[in-house]
Amino acid sequence: MHACVPRADISYEMVSKKLKEIILSRGRRGTDKQEQVEMLQFLVTIAKGPAQRFEVMAQLVSSLFDLNPGMAGHLKTSVWKKCIIQLLEMLKLLEENPHVKVDENFETGEEVRTEEPEGEDIQVWGNLVAFVERLDDEMFKSLQVIDPHTHEYMARLKDEPVFLALAQKVLDYLERNGDSKNMPKVALRLLEHFYYKNKKVYNAMRLLTIKQQEEQAAAEDAAEEEPDEPDEKVDVKVPADYVMGEDSEKVLSELVSLIFKNGDERTKARAMLCSIYNKAIHDDFYGARDLLLMSHLQDSVHNMDISTQILHNRAMAQLGLAAFRSGLIVEGHACLNDLYGSGHMKELLAQGMAMARYQEKTPEQELLEKRRQMPFHMHITLELVESVYLICAMLLEVPNMAANPLNPRKKMQSKSFHRHLDTYNRQMFTGPPENVRDHVMAATKALMRGDWQKAYAYLSALTVWNLVPAKTEVLAMLLTKLQSEALRTYLFTYSSQYNSLSLDQLCQMYNLPEKTVYNLVSRMMMNEELHGSWDQPTRTIVMHNLDASRLQQLAVQFADKALVMIDLNERALAYRTGGLRDNDDDGGPGSRRRGGGGGGGGWNEEEGGGGRNRGGAKLGMVRNTAMQGRGGGGRGDDGQRGPRGMGRREGGRGDRGDRAERSGFRERGGGNYDRGDRGGGRGGFRGGANQDRMSSLGFLRGGRDDQ
Repeated sequence: MHACVPRADISYEMVSKKLKEIILSRGRRGTDKQEQVEMLQFLVTIAKGPAQRFEVMAQLVSSLFDLNPGMAGHLKTSVWKKCIIQLLEMLKLLEENPHVKVDENFETGEEVRTEEPEGEDIQVWGNLVAFVERLDDEMFKSLQVIDPHTHEYMARLKDEPVFLALAQKVLDYLERNGDSKNMPKVALRLLEHFYYKNKKVYNAMRLLTIKQQEEQAAAEDAAEEEPDEPDEKVDVKVPADYVMGEDSEKVLSELVSLIFKNGDERTKARAMLCSIYNKAIHDDFYGARDLLLMSHLQDSVHNMDISTQILHNRAMAQLGLAAFRSGLIVEGHACLNDLYGSGHMKELLAQGMAMARYQEKTPEQELLEKRRQMPFHMHITLELVESVYLICAMLLEVPNMAANPLNPRKKMQSKSFHRHLDTYNRQMFTGPPENVRDHVMAATKALMRGDWQKAYAYLSALTVWNLVPAKTEVLAMLLTKLQSEALRTYLFTYSSQYNSLSLDQLCQMYNLPEKTVYNLVSRMMMNEELHGSWDQPTRTIVMHNLDASRLQQLAVQFADKALVMIDLNERALAYRTGGLRDNDDDGGPGSRRRGGGGGGGGWNEEEGGGGRNRGGAKLGMVRNTAMQGRGGGGRGDDGQRGPRGMGRREGGRGDRGDRAERSGFRERGGGNYDRGDRGGGRGGFRGGANQDRMSSLGFLRGGRDDQ
């Protein structure tokens, strides 16, 4: 067009006609995308009026996005910067010409204009919010694939301030136009760039923004085309009028308030999780915890999209780390238990892909999982999370195992910790600790012996403490916790061997202040974990020695297991004999049997067999019939004595047979126990062989008499 017609003779209508031709040719097979971009760049220079220029620039940005080879790849950095430059120009044009109104639903062909009217509002097509979201996604994808240990990654991160400036300008434009529908979308994009930065990182980015503004040059002189290079160099600077807030907390608070005012449910949930994450990295554990509990996100997050679930997992990880830094061991363990106990912490935090042993993923699933991965600069150190979780579990489980020596898993809180400890104990040879798990397990063995100094030496040797901002304070807190738990472990283990313990000696052994030891011991007494009392004049703990001996403890443990086995046998017998059925067959609870006694199944001393009421309770007390000395047979419904263990079929439901045969002390080999049902008869419990299989203790429990 420009080769045939002089620039001065180009009219508004000619530009509009050429723009429509380019729009119609987009997406067709054989269309040269790069040629379209060059044609649109020329149209920008000859467009007549701000509205037409805006339309051409909007189509130019869309054509630049088309240069992306596919959704799996990312936009080249030079093309990304060109899009930024065009969008900044578009925003500047809208600011200088407020009569130009952008409408994403406006179609270019609806109006046919030969020239641009002056002084009237003009609607043009464009979607600034979609452009900002696409640029953010492309930057995110580029950071996913660039090697984080190269200078290219650092250079890409330096492009973040100019995107923040663009997003802020779009947000200001939406606020001026009162577009409450799209404002939360842009605010969320800004929030997701700020929430994971602590104050130190935020201030560093603010200084970088100021430095780039000082070095700013004209944007039109920055772009130089070099087609021979695979990625031409395009320089884009932060606009001079962009001001980044000094207080990061204030900036985040304003963005979150805007989202809560106008956003949808998903946007509000993500804003809440970002706020929780930010409070956690600034050591405000209680504030983050209160936000999480008030929002009830932990109840509904399973119904949200996967990216929001990943954000929830990241927030929970930071919440657990914040609790540990504050010395809240129980809370830290609770926050990290589900994350670490799943065994897929890397995948849940979107920081890597593990190859499943018995599961094959389709290429589409792998591609989707790759798209969800977090860039390296947003990662949470997995070794730090593992260290904190295992240390919290150690401080909780070691005193618990000492308090329950016969059953260490009685009050188990961490299955993962016990699994690692069992693996460590089964090793034939234990070498020096190498990884995080080995260090914590070695510290656990030392703490179980009460050697808190060696336990601290193992834990302080971990290299992950260099990643903690307040390393000295955290290690001091950890030392105090180890001393306290070592004291509790010692008292649980050896208190039964003492008549009294000196307070001064305990303070000297564990290097703890007198007030701390007094508080710990008093709390154990109040919780009935330590049976003793304080003797104030002598400053000693007087033991009451109410603990059972080891033989008594073993007897109680055996009795508990025996009760469990008896209950299982009772249930098995009840299912086989129909004892758990409802009161139905013989008229409900009102029906009585002859031969059972007035109480419905009471023991008849003369007959030796008890009638069983059909409609009564299901299971009853254990009757040791061998002690009764009776060996009579079952009694049918017609009151006649039947063979041993047999009820008469003609009389409806037969009754239970020889009680002695069902005991563990049989006098004779058992016959069959059969039942009739309503004149018919159903097979019941048969044979002594079946009884032997049902009872692992050597006897079966008798049925409870029906009421």
